Amino acid sequence: MTTTDAPSNHGSRDTVPGTALNSTNLRVLAGLGLLLVAVCTVATMAVTLTDAISDDGVGGAFVTAGFWSAGLAALAGVAALAVPRRTLVAAQYVLAVAAPLLALMD
Repeated sequence: MTTTDAPSNHGSRDTVPGTALNSTNLRVLAGLGLLLVAVCTVATMAVTLTDAISDDGVGGAFVTAGFWSAGLAALAGVAALAVPRRTLVAAQYVLAVAAPLLALMD
């Protein structure tokens, strides 16, 4: 029985592609995403106020869904800061952008 003394590459950084996102990069993206959430929340408020002034003054289900989307985006961003995962950051960005779009649909 022959054994080799060759080192194992399991867990080595040499096997990770150069474009892989590490936890620091994901945290930076999550922090920038929180700024996007703030901007999209203000945009959702502006769309809601414009809709209230120009229409009957009653917000519909899409306005409610827009604000829920903004809240969930903020929650996903905070979770991505604590536990950096690519899916959390992606969910944060998608939910943030969806918030004003949902409010526009009302």
